[in-house]
Amino acid sequence: MSAPSTISSDKLIRLIGTAKTPVLIDVRTDEDFAADQRLIPGAIRRNPAEAADWGSDYAGQPAIVVCFRGEKLAQGTAAWLRHLDVPAESLEGGFEGWKAAKLPLIDATKLPPRDAKGRTVWVTRARPKIDRIACPWLIRRFVDPNAVFLFVAPSEVVAVGERFNAAPFDVENVFWSHRGEKCTFDVMIEEFGLATAPLLRLATMVRAADTARLDLSPEAPGLLAASLGLSRMYDDDLEQLAAGMLLYDAFYRWCRDASGETHNWPTNKAKQ
Repeated sequence: MSAPSTISSDKLIRLIGTAKTPVLIDVRTDEDFAADQRLIPGAIRRNPAEAADWGSDYAGQPAIVVCFRGEKLAQGTAAWLRHLDVPAESLEGGFEGWKAAKLPLIDATKLPPRDAKGRTVWVTRARPKIDRIACPWLIRRFVDPNAVFLFVAPSEVVAVGERFNAAPFDVENVFWSHRGEKCTFDVMIEEFGLATAPLLRLATMVRAADTARLDLSPEAPGLLAASLGLSRMYDDDLEQLAAGMLLYDAFYRWCRDASGETHNWPTNKAKQ
């Protein structure tokens, strides 16, 4: 049983990928991180010795602190955060316990450079439909909750990326793009090490809707219809992205928790 100020890996994994994911703070030493440069999905590294200075940035937000084994660094940092009005817990077993449970880990070497505020910055074509909403959803929910997305004219994506230190995606001849029959969403799942059963099922839906192969997934026509409907509802790409986040939250939770559930009418019809 978890102590009042700790959380188990099996409880945390149920929160990751949802809109209720707590702030995840990795406080492993530089030596421990250098030995394994992976992160729990959505985690950001901070210096535990400076918790008194940066802790107030998370005031009022639930936080989980991760160190190597869930001992002094995580528990001490979590205690400092609680002192600063951050409802913080430490992860039982730390990074090593999470790894031993074979839960997803992000390869930090694949992440774009962070800006002065610690955010990754990405750039893609304006007027997104499917892949260019699915990928930001994946990044915000599993890679960097504070990621910034720039939507620009197709011809300017690469140049904007170079000028503003942003990672281009879903355009030709860049790392984060279609590969063979895989769409960009597939590539991100593979490269970041996020190939869980729910995300792979969602990836099939996205690929089918994004590449006009609706036969790959019976749910793809619904995703395509919803995506095109959103594109007609919103002129502003960032407003469309905000609405699309909720759409993909729903599809992900269906893939994870409800794909076996059916519905019929009437629900309480008396047996004859």
